[in-house]
Amino acid sequence: MLQTLATVSHVFLAIAIIALVLLQKGKGADAGAAFGAGASGTVFGSRGTTSFLSRTTAILATMFFLTSLGLAYLAGQRTEPESILERAPMTAPADQAPSVIPAPETDVPGLPATETPAEESGPPE
Repeated sequence: MLQTLATVSHVFLAIAIIALVLLQKGKGADAGAAFGAGASGTVFGSRGTTSFLSRTTAILATMFFLTSLGLAYLAGQRTEPESILERAPMTAPADQAPSVIPAPETDVPGLPATETPAEESGPPE
């Protein structure tokens, strides 16, 4: 339950950070003020949206970092198995012997094993 709540809040924080970063003006946005685009920044005061959005982004980034640490801690504390394979018993039952496949006598099936010829004297012709 706690891990689900932390995961949901983590996702919402990530979406909020993305939205706030996209709302902020870049460094080159001040050049547009010469053409009449400067009046839109007066809604949040004389400094514009820079300090408000920057401060909010910093707070949300800190909360995102804390939820990341919390999720890492909760994942480390999990003790129950997460998959069916982890729940399976580690040893085979006593009435079932493990099946052993014998190794083939040769590398190529169907061919008889041949002996290697003894070393011949002299160079091959």
